[in-house]
Amino acid sequence: MTDSRAGGPQLITYIDRLAGDLDGLQSVLRGLLDGVFDGVHLLPYYTPFDGTDAGFDPTDHTQVDPRLGSWEDVRALSGDHTVMSDVIVNHVSSSSAMFQDVVENGDQSRWSPMFLTLSSLFPDGATEADLARIYRPRPGMPFTTMTLGGERRLVWTTFTPDQVDLDLRSDVAWEYLESVIEALTSAGVTMLRLDAVGYTGKEAGTSCFMTEPAARYTQRILELAHERGASVLLEIHGHYLQQVEIARSVDYVYDFALPPLVLHALHARDLRPLETWFGVRPANAVTVLDTHDGIGIVDVGANDLRPGDPGLLNPAQIDALVESIHDASGGTSRAATGAAASNLDLYQVNCTFYDALGQNDARYLLARLIQIMTPGIPQVYYVGLLAGVNDMALLEASGVGRDVNRHHYSAEEIAAAVYRPVVAAQLEALRLRREHGAFDGEFTSEFTDTTLSMRWNQGDQEVVLQADVADGTFSLLASGRDDEVVCDHTSVIASR
Repeated sequence: MTDSRAGGPQLITYIDRLAGDLDGLQSVLRGLLDGVFDGVHLLPYYTPFDGTDAGFDPTDHTQVDPRLGSWEDVRALSGDHTVMSDVIVNHVSSSSAMFQDVVENGDQSRWSPMFLTLSSLFPDGATEADLARIYRPRPGMPFTTMTLGGERRLVWTTFTPDQVDLDLRSDVAWEYLESVIEALTSAGVTMLRLDAVGYTGKEAGTSCFMTEPAARYTQRILELAHERGASVLLEIHGHYLQQVEIARSVDYVYDFALPPLVLHALHARDLRPLETWFGVRPANAVTVLDTHDGIGIVDVGANDLRPGDPGLLNPAQIDALVESIHDASGGTSRAATGAAASNLDLYQVNCTFYDALGQNDARYLLARLIQIMTPGIPQVYYVGLLAGVNDMALLEASGVGRDVNRHHYSAEEIAAAVYRPVVAAQLEALRLRREHGAFDGEFTSEFTDTTLSMRWNQGDQEVVLQADVADGTFSLLASGRDDEVVCDHTSVIASR
C-alpha cells in the first residue's frame, strides 16, 4: 500500500507521574527529551487530577489543579509543543458542584436536565429487552441508585458510580461542554481528545453506543473546536471497520488495532493480519502501542455490534495472544486484568508493552519502530518510552488494574532510564521521525508471512525498516547518515 500522510511524534503523559507539575514537564521536554517530541498529550490535569479514575472524573473541568500549575503554564507549554487535552464528554464527577446541586434539589436544580437517569431516557419504563440491549464495557447495568432531591433514582453511570453521565439532549449540558472547550483552547490547546464519545448518544431502543445521536454530537463538538482553531481526536474502541468509517468524518481516530496486531506478529511470528489492516487503515490516525488504558483486544476481534463482520484476528488467535501476554509478563498482567482487579474494561489487557513482550529489548524496539514508521501521528506513552515494567506495588496499593502501567517516576529513575540502550534507541528513532525529510513523502509497505519492509521516500531522501519477526532481526536505515544504519537488533544488546 502507499500513503503520503505523516505527523510529528507526541508524548502521552500524566504530568504528576512523570514530572511532578507542568513546570517540571517543561524542564523534561527541554532537557532529557529535547528534540524528541513535537507535541504532548497531557492526561487530565483538571481539578482534581487524582480522583477515583485518575483525572477522568473532574469536579471542575475548567480549572487546572493548582497542585500541577495553571492555565498560564499550559499556554507556555503550547509555545513549544502542540498540546492535546481531553474533553471528557460522557460524564462528570458525582462530587461536582453541579451534580451535588441536583442531589440537594432534584428536578428543581437548574442542572437537573444535564444528567441522565433511567427515566429521562425511558419515561414509560424500560423493558428487559431494552436493558439487555445496552452496550457497556464493564459487567452489570450502567445505573447507580442515588437520592436526588429526596427521591430515589437510577442515575446513568456508564463507567463508575463516581462518574455521572451527561444528557447531551439538554442545552445546559452543551453550555457546560462549550465552557470546557473554551477554557482549553484559550490556553493554547489545539488538539482535543474526545474521551468515551461513543457512549454519549443514548437512545431508547438502541445499544446506546455509537448511535446516530453520538455521531451528531461529535460533529457539533467538531464545529466548536474548528471555530476555535483546534482539531479533534476520537477515542473509540470497537470493531476495526468502525474506525475506518468514523475516520471519514473527523480529524483523527486512534489506530487501536496496531498494538494487538504488532503483539500478535511478534508472538505468533505472523504478519498477515497486520498486512490486512495496512490495506484498509485510515491515514488520519494517531498511532499508539501503549496508553494510560490497557491493550485493546476488542479492536481486532469480531463484535456483536457488527454481526457478520469478522475481526482482524479470529477467536483462537485472540485467546493465544492474551495468553502470550500473560506468559511473557510472568503472570503479572493476569493479576491486573479482567475480574482480577477493579475498575477495568474486560476487553483490555492491563500490562506495560515492554512486559507484554517479555522485556525482550530487541523485539520491543522493533515494535516501536513499526509504530514510528506507520503513517499517522505517533504517540508514545511515558511508561513505554522509558521501557517500564508492571508496577505491582502500585497495583497492590490501589487495586486498580490499569495502575500496573501508570508508574510514578522519580527524577532519578528518568535520568537512569534514558541511558538504557533500548530507551536511547527509541529516542534516536523518534528524533529521526521528527526531523527526516523522507517522512514528508510517500509511504510503501511489503509483507510476507514473517518479513516486512516499510519505506518512506521523498526525492533522494529515504528511511527504510526491514524486519523478520521469525528471528527478531531488523534494521532501520536512513539516507543522510554516514553508515545509514540508525539502529538494528544488535543496538540493545546488554540493555539490562
